Amino acid sequence: MRPSSTRLYAILAPVVLAVFEPDPLPFIVLMGLGFLIGIGGHIYKSKTAIATGIGMIFLATILLPLGLYLNDQ
Repeated sequence: MRPSSTRLYAILAPVVLAVFEPDPLPFIVLMGLGFLIGIGGHIYKSKTAIATGIGMIFLATILLPLGLYLNDQ
């Protein structure tokens, strides 16, 4: 029987999140890159770059820290 994607995610999520240490530097760097990409997107009027920058900021400030927090419980 083939594992479903939900089951596979439940198995792999802690492994992927375990790679990140709770050091704030990677989050700060990712957020800074998101701001730079977003600013560049506004300068060049690229909606894709703006969305990518916003996504990186969201990932660095909410999703990854939340994932690490939930993984520790």
